[in-house]
Amino acid sequence: MMSVILFLIIGGVAGWLAGLIMKGRGFGVLPNMGIGIAGSLIGGFLFSLLGLSSHGLIGSLVTATVGALVLLWVVQKIRSG
Repeated sequence: MMSVILFLIIGGVAGWLAGLIMKGRGFGVLPNMGIGIAGSLIGGFLFSLLGLSSHGLIGSLVTATVGALVLLWVVQKIRSG
């Protein structure tokens, strides 16, 4: 149960950080969590392709934030045409 709560917190923080970096503000609590959770999956996949691994709370946050940034970048490119 604690790991699920921690996963949601990391997802929320990662989504918020990605929102700050990409557009200057966050998206709100639930969208931040969604972006961060999807970002953690994307980041984990990308890190494994590159042969990288992350450990601990900070590593998980970095992985999720990188993945969320990639997700937001792709969405931005799709929307802009």
